[in-house]
Amino acid sequence: MELAVGQYTRRGPIGALEKLCPIFKGAGVGTVVMSFLLGTYYNVIIAWAIYYLFESFTSELPWSNCDPAWAINCFDAWGTNTTVPNGTKSATEEFFDIVVLQKSPSMSEMGSFRLELLLALFAAWVLVYFCLWKSVKSSGKVVYVTATLPYLLIGAFLWRAVTLPGATKGLQYFFNPRWELLMDGQVWVAAAAQNFNSIGIAFGSLIAFSSYNKFSNNIVLDTWAISLTNSFTSLLSGMIVFSTLGNIALEQSKDMDEVVAEGPGLVFMVYPQALAKMPYGAIWAVLFFFMLLVLGLDSQFATIEVIITSLQDGFPKWLKKNLKHHEILVLLVCLVSFICGLPNVMQGGIYFFKLIDYYAANISLMYLAFFEVVSIVWVYGAGRLARNVQAMTGRLPSLYFRGCWYITAPVLIMAIWIFSIVDHERPTYNKGEYNYPDWAIGIGWVIASLSIVPIPVFAVIAVYKAKGATILEKVQNSFKSQIEEFSCCGGVSSCMADDVNEEEFPDRQLKLCMYNEGETTEVKTTTEVDEKKDINETSLHGSA
Repeated sequence: MELAVGQYTRRGPIGALEKLCPIFKGAGVGTVVMSFLLGTYYNVIIAWAIYYLFESFTSELPWSNCDPAWAINCFDAWGTNTTVPNGTKSATEEFFDIVVLQKSPSMSEMGSFRLELLLALFAAWVLVYFCLWKSVKSSGKVVYVTATLPYLLIGAFLWRAVTLPGATKGLQYFFNPRWELLMDGQVWVAAAAQNFNSIGIAFGSLIAFSSYNKFSNNIVLDTWAISLTNSFTSLLSGMIVFSTLGNIALEQSKDMDEVVAEGPGLVFMVYPQALAKMPYGAIWAVLFFFMLLVLGLDSQFATIEVIITSLQDGFPKWLKKNLKHHEILVLLVCLVSFICGLPNVMQGGIYFFKLIDYYAANISLMYLAFFEVVSIVWVYGAGRLARNVQAMTGRLPSLYFRGCWYITAPVLIMAIWIFSIVDHERPTYNKGEYNYPDWAIGIGWVIASLSIVPIPVFAVIAVYKAKGATILEKVQNSFKSQIEEFSCCGGVSSCMADDVNEEEFPDRQLKLCMYNEGETTEVKTTTEVDEKKDINETSLHGSA
């Protein structure tokens, strides 16, 4: 659905939803705000990966054993049946908390900046900038490496992981269904959030990237390719992780539930623990954190490109007049995002990281997704969208897709949204190790509202600007699409026209298409797509 919207309207999420249903323009604004918030703290993960990558270039990994220089409550229990004393942590946990983060006791004590992480965060944004400074031209070339290289590394890690002692135990835990969890609303919320995050649904990236596709690009094929690639990659990654967790559980004589971590702990505490005990552990660590760096950059490209595309759509004349070079716009976006992400690299930054992750990318996600779906398939119309797809590809989408658009997607999203409200729990850090104070929860809701509030605000603005003598007429007109469908062309059933301004959007393709009995005919091409913008959406977002 999002691929069709972006490819047909030739706009980013804000411009696309404004054209389809002006009163729901705020849903597009909300997705861009959410992507911006995500980008500010997601690069912190890349910064951690850079830090660990450099620390891995040693003969013995620094987190392999408890070092008296930094180990306070550290306990090594590898290969023994010794009971772990209460209040103690593994070497990797101590290394992450004390050496990497220098974690403060609470969010009330943010402390000072971690210089190494600050430099790593700056380096991460420099990498993002130079991969995006030429827009899709530069990121399109980089993504050929970032989207394919990880699969070579994933293959190597999969072979190594499944051959570890205890891997079978981990795989059984991974594939053994626990049907009782289907009754837990939080499981559905977490599963939906994971799928939305991994594919990029409701974050605006699919709409933004597909707006650069050829008008006749086969988005149905792209849809299947993205979905299947994402599922296949998730399956392989899960097998690697749980094979490794099975090995850790065996070595430490623990149950699987005891070694499964959440959030960054899985990547930066649990997995380094396994790498340290592998033969040639330093080599595996370098490969692992390099893979993590590449995957992180791949996802970050999509997030930042949403912001850049939306700014270009919203302020084309101002940007052309005041920021004559695209590189300056990218620099400003990266610089502002870097500054906003600075609290995450303070000594208490991990608490802020967890808080913003919970409220910025989970709480508001289903809310935005619901209004996006409603505006497209119920207000604009699933039938009209299907005809738009036919105008682009020459074929109507199958009944399966149309059924998913009109019924399945909005109903499921609404149900998950309700579950998330009914079963809402206050966020905690590290499975209840730290409970956030009320003032921190208040900050979290303010962060969540930044992407939620635009929907009613821009709805009021749309009604105010709409034509009409009365409020009722203004409201009715604010629901009307700015994309017209009309009869014309001497016997041809109908024509679809996109009114993209050629001067404001020189890099986007503008076509007037007509279809008759399922066949699409190009009538006129007013602007050819710039070669640097003509990319395949699948290659850009497949691995993200």
